[in-house]
Formats: sequence, structure tokens, C-alpha cells
Amino acid sequence: MLVKRIAFYITGKCIKLAVLLIAVSILSFILVSHSPIDPVQSYIGADITRVSPEQRDNIAEYWGLNEPPIQQFLNWGKHLLQGDMGTSLIYRSPVAEVIAERFLASLALMSVAWVLSGLFGYVLGMTAGMKEGTWVDKLIKGYCFTLASTPAFWLGLLLLMLFSVWLGWLPIGLGSPAGILEEDVTFMERLRHLILPAVTLSIVGVANIALHTRQKLVDVMNSDYVRFAKAKGEHGLKLLWRHGLRNISLPAISVHFASFGELFGGAVLAEQVFSYPGLGQAVVEAGLGGDVPLLLGIVLCSTVFVFIGNLAADILYKVVDPRIRRGEI
Repeated sequence: MLVKRIAFYITGKCIKLAVLLIAVSILSFILVSHSPIDPVQSYIGADITRVSPEQRDNIAEYWGLNEPPIQQFLNWGKHLLQGDMGTSLIYRSPVAEVIAERFLASLALMSVAWVLSGLFGYVLGMTAGMKEGTWVDKLIKGYCFTLASTPAFWLGLLLLMLFSVWLGWLPIGLGSPAGILEEDVTFMERLRHLILPAVTLSIVGVANIALHTRQKLVDVMNSDYVRFAKAKGEHGLKLLWRHGLRNISLPAISVHFASFGELFGGAVLAEQVFSYPGLGQAVVEAGLGGDVPLLLGIVLCSTVFVFIGNLAADILYKVVDPRIRRGEI
């Protein structure tokens, strides 16, 4: 019965996703079409002065940029329904291939950052909640408030100067050592290049999870049933394990999975700072270069990515909390 309900739930969510993708596509195309950047000029680059008006017209015709914006969008949508996301003006290759190549790098970065931010945020939040009002609680809150107001790119530059420039422990940037073929790059070398971007992204994401977990644990610890448990002699880790963890697990899941959108936005900044070859760097290049097919393709993929995170959280709710399955809350 539970599997059947979840199947119906997922089907309804998929319908909503389809409507959301259509709306996001239309809105994104409208914004891009009003951009002051000339795609033809970005495509030609520094040789713009040596290109005649006839050649510009031929380039615009080849890429379909001479047609009205509405027709361009309809052509893009028609090819998308056929499984073709178009060709990138910047990379001169299919958008699907560019996204697939860049997504793997971004997925590795965001996965490591997501796990680290969730783990440390949850631990810090529980520690602060159990030590409410003490110097430990004040120290953790101050740390989290500082992180919450710290821009990701500034923190990335700070870590870059400290660990790469001054100490020389980690590479300055990129996803692999320069001048080495991709097939010759070892796993440890890729890991060393991943450390600083992942740490930057995870540190920024710790604050929200820690503060939210702390507040929920404080509410639980001040509840009547916890007071009754304390009166029976329960305290410390036993009290936290029996009454705290279960009651704060759902809010923690909610905040952590809902952070997919913030995670992707933070990855854009982190990848720019460290020149990491992921989707974040590609979307900036597509925006600055007027590469509409690549930009729309990345927007759709990021929308699906965030949607999957929220859907996974909702499904976990129904699995973890029987009250939600019965519709009681």
C-alpha cells in the first residue's frame, strides 16, 4: 500500500515537473533574448573587425539567430522534444555532451560538499542544542552567523591564498594538473584539486543546517515529555538518542535536501574562483557569450536537479514519519 501511494505521489510530482520545466524554459528564454550581448559578436570574438556584414549574416543564418525570438524558441522546443538540446556556440559541440561532461565534475564537487555540510552541520547543531546557553552554544552560534554572512567567493579566495599560495599544500585551481592528459590523471590528483572547492562549498552550507538543527533540538529538549524523561533519570547521550534524534531528523532532512538549489548556486561561484571545470563555470561562459542553447540546457538540468532533491526529501518524510503517510499532519 505504501509503495502504491508513493508511486501515485511521484507521478503527480512528475506532472508538476513538466509544467515547471515549460515555465522555466519560457522565462529563461525571455530573459536571455533581452540580453545586450550579441551572440554573433561573441561567436566571432577578436576577429570581429575582419568579418564583413555578409559573413555576419551568414553566421546568424547558420545558427538560426536571424529569425524572430518566438520562432527561435519554437525551433529549440521542437528539437528538445526530439531529444536534441541543440549545439553550443562556445564549445562547437552538442549541448547534451557538454552538460554530461561538466555535470560529472560538478556532481563530484556538490556531492562531497553536500555530505560534509550535512554531517558537520548536524553535529554542530546537536552540540549547540544540548549545550544551550553555555559558551559552547555561543561559540557555535557565532561561528554559524559569521558563515551565513560570508560570501562563498570571498571564502574561496581566502582559502586559496592560505592553503595554495602561502602554505603550498594544495593546488591553486583547475580540476586536474595542467599539461597532463586526462587519462593520465590519477584519482589522488583529482581529489587534491577537489578539496578546496568542496571545503569552500561545504563550509558555507553548514550554517543553515546547524542553526536549524539547534533550534529544533532546543524546542524538543524544552518539551514536557523530555522533562518527564529527565525526571526519570535520563540525561546526556541517552536522552538525546531516545528523544532528540528522532524528533529532529525530519527537519534536518528537510533543510538538507532543500539546500540543493543553494548548493548549485554556491557551486557556480566556487567553480569560478577555482577555475573548476563544472556546470557552474559553463553557465557563466554561456551567459557572457550569449550561448542560448547551452544556457537553456543547463537551466533545465539544474531545475531537475533541485526538483529531485525536494522530491527525495518528501519521499523520505513518508517513509520515516507514519503520521505523514496517514495524512494526520
